[in-house]
Amino acid sequence: MNLLKRLTLRQWLTLPYVALVLGIAVLIGALSYSAGSHAVDTVAEHLLLETVGRIGQAVDRHVVGSAAVLEAAFPNGMAAPERIETELDALRMRFWIATTLHIDPNNYVYYGSRQGQFFGLWRDSLSEAELRLRLDAGEARRIMRFTGIHGALGEAKREERIFEPRERPWYKAGESSPHSTWTAIYIDFRNADLVATRARRVLDAAGGLQGVVATDISLRRLNDFVRGLTLSENAVAFIVEPDGMLIASSRSANMRADDRNERISAAASGHPLQEAAYAAVSAALRADADNGVLPRTLRIEGPHGEPVHLAYSRLRDDAGLDWITVVAVPRADFMGDVTRNVAGTALIGLAAAALAIMIGLTILGWIGRDLKRVADAARRIGEGQLDVPLEVRRSDEIGALAASFKWMQQRLRVDQLTGLVNREVVVGGITERIAHHRRAGDERPFAVLFIDLDHFKQVNDRFGHEVGDQVLVEVGLRLRRATRETDLVARYAGDEFVVLLDNVADAEAAERVRDGVERALAETAGLPEQVSGRLGSVGLAVYPRDGHSAADLIRAADHDMYARKREGRRG
Repeated sequence: MNLLKRLTLRQWLTLPYVALVLGIAVLIGALSYSAGSHAVDTVAEHLLLETVGRIGQAVDRHVVGSAAVLEAAFPNGMAAPERIETELDALRMRFWIATTLHIDPNNYVYYGSRQGQFFGLWRDSLSEAELRLRLDAGEARRIMRFTGIHGALGEAKREERIFEPRERPWYKAGESSPHSTWTAIYIDFRNADLVATRARRVLDAAGGLQGVVATDISLRRLNDFVRGLTLSENAVAFIVEPDGMLIASSRSANMRADDRNERISAAASGHPLQEAAYAAVSAALRADADNGVLPRTLRIEGPHGEPVHLAYSRLRDDAGLDWITVVAVPRADFMGDVTRNVAGTALIGLAAAALAIMIGLTILGWIGRDLKRVADAARRIGEGQLDVPLEVRRSDEIGALAASFKWMQQRLRVDQLTGLVNREVVVGGITERIAHHRRAGDERPFAVLFIDLDHFKQVNDRFGHEVGDQVLVEVGLRLRRATRETDLVARYAGDEFVVLLDNVADAEAAERVRDGVERALAETAGLPEQVSGRLGSVGLAVYPRDGHSAADLIRAADHDMYARKREGRRG
């Protein structure tokens, strides 16, 4: 009390105001941290969901071809021969075509009959193959090498042990299931790879079981993809089966490379964050037995008590595939730049308070307005508005944060290699076009093209990814030249493109556009000198004839593309 009495009038007027300014400076720091934290949380969820989606697309590309491989080997409705030797040439041709569809990973297709016969075709490359044959139930298989689809069979070599197909897990699985089915993932001890097998029963002319056709899929490439994901320093991404057995992981092995050759569980992988993430996802799946809406995001406590952002999804198909994808990133990995930016902002505020009260107040208003814009943009991005404008023109940390948001918006919308819009944008465009059709009573049809590049994997393997990238860029340019400015051209995934043809007169008009695109893809000008021939196949779907949702139309165009691809090969 005596101290207060000794204060001068100048001190009475100055100290409260200085305290107010200092409080405002502290408030600036708090608001900056809060806004940055909220923005980071929003963007973190989007990035995690995008990464989970990318893993899901990789899984889809890895396993989706297995159904087509089995269909090519034994088309539905085609009766299996009573004896393999009566149709050896036809089986060899179909199995060669089947292994050509997705030679990586589906390079092995085989068939076992109820009489104990066996026919298998293993592709070492585009031209080299191995025929594995067993015509009598009591004999060992014969192995014969050959080159080309019609190449002469080499000298037969018999295996030392008797291979009985009817006792194999894939045969029993296919025999007992009315539809295609996946066997349990197992370790191929010859090359220490995880392998999954898809099998399907084959009927005779009377509709009874004649045998089982199957194809093996090595999961090595899928594991390599997950390991190659661009994540933060301490993040982890992995794929597991419902029982916790690892299929792929960015941080740990999926099996023990020792004499035991055992698979590894995510719960005992030796990576603390991976173990904590799996425990959290397992608990979430148990609590939500119906699995609700996926993918989902969670915020969990890491192995050392640190906050962690997590996203997961569950991948299933009609053949019994059931895999779980998980991505987990410590919050500190996202917050590092924000923390540094906030510290810088607080220092600026304190320096301004020391220099002049008015400058400090001006800075407060300036920063507050821009932070509100950033926070509002982050909220709207979190609601799915990827094209929200963010008008913040600054050269300090907040400007860098705003520039980061603009960069992330662009990354979320545009494929960086081709400059085309990405999968999410074209799916949203088709969905919006359908909604406009219904809302406005617009009777004009529109169409969707699905383009898949032919032999693109071989281009990458033979000539390198630089040539492959040149092909992708050239395809994007050709698609834009072959379509109208009002049409939407997108890179859908990998070597797949989708085009939304807005307002076509009828299906014939859409066919003419498709023909123009195919002609554009057949041109040789502008291609790398290593690449020649038709670049890809084009599928077509017309709304509302072929579907009433974006997924239906893309699926219909995809199926039409594969039919057209098969016709082209037969031709």
